[in-house]
Amino acid sequence: MSQSATLILASTSPYRRQLLQRLGVPFEVCAPEVDETPLPGELPPQRAARLAAAKTRAVAITHPNAIVIGSDQVASLGDGAAARILRKPGGRERCLAQLAELSGRVARFDTAVCLAWPGGGWAAHTDITRVVFRALSAAEIERYVEREPAFDCAGGFKCEGLGVSLMQGIESNDPTALIGLPLIWLSNAIRGSGLLIP
Repeated sequence: MSQSATLILASTSPYRRQLLQRLGVPFEVCAPEVDETPLPGELPPQRAARLAAAKTRAVAITHPNAIVIGSDQVASLGDGAAARILRKPGGRERCLAQLAELSGRVARFDTAVCLAWPGGGWAAHTDITRVVFRALSAAEIERYVEREPAFDCAGGFKCEGLGVSLMQGIESNDPTALIGLPLIWLSNAIRGSGLLIP
């Protein structure tokens, strides 16, 4: 693979863009046209993997000579078929309600990423992060939302910001996965596609 091959992030997420910038390689951003409607009976890790693959393929088809990265994250409460997906709250009231529901509980974040490169190369991975929330009072939740309104983040918090104060612990193999892009796996996969990092 030529070092001049274009690297494309198939995502409009500013968080993923900021994470990928850490690797110090030039890249472009392309919005994938993908239907994100959940499938009946689809479990959170299956949904994350399916959407990451769909985003990667959608951009790779129109950019066959590029290395394409697609990713998706699904946050959930509960296990197996009983798991309930946590969406981006979008506003203050839903954010308050989501954080109240998370109080004293463990949320799971399945962050899937795929990499496609010219010639049919393909790699995929899903990183699992468990966030253990401490028992939160209504006043603590109110103060948090007032200071860091994370309305565009699943669960309604930012672990890279003040949201870390809401937690009792984080169980993960890659701290960047919770933000939206598992860079440890991804940097290895990009090296495997032929680009040098670092």
